[in-house]
Amino acid sequence: MKKPVKTFLKIGGIIVLLATVTLLILRYSTKAHSPEGTVSYTEKDLRMEIFYNRPYKKERVIFGNLVPYNEVWRTGANEATTFETNKDIMVDGSLLKAGKYTLWTIPMENSWKVIFNDKMYPWGINLEEKAYRNPEFDALILEVNSQHLKKTLEKFTISFKEENEFIFLNLAWDQTLVSVPIKPEKA
Repeated sequence: MKKPVKTFLKIGGIIVLLATVTLLILRYSTKAHSPEGTVSYTEKDLRMEIFYNRPYKKERVIFGNLVPYNEVWRTGANEATTFETNKDIMVDGSLLKAGKYTLWTIPMENSWKVIFNDKMYPWGINLEEKAYRNPEFDALILEVNSQHLKKTLEKFTISFKEENEFIFLNLAWDQTLVSVPIKPEKA
């Protein structure tokens, strides 16, 4: 092989290596501030799973400030939050077909809109720091009341809780809790 070609390949290899290392450092740095979390619910043949990133409060005012009211939020940090169910379910009385969705919310002072979107996105926000969500792919939008928590929750937390015949999908952070009632669809 000729010397200019070898030099070009060496330089190209170094550039690729540096770019890879830089991306890994950025990913690690971002994830250190908002670590990944996965929560799942399994009962009989129903399985639901949520993947999200968990930002911290860090003495900030969250809802109405860091997360503005009346604007779409990626419901976490970093990548768009995903929700997956292997069975059809009733979400607050509306049918959500089995599948994988991105989960978006619009926090408001006394209620939140919860949005299940059919499309997967490369990240939670675009370069203008607006939610990547394309409303054309919304599979389900519902509005649920928010509740005030007496105790401040430092880390954004998504959980499932069984109560009576419902499975509640809980979104909690700072002093706010949103509970979305879910029921398995009857076969």
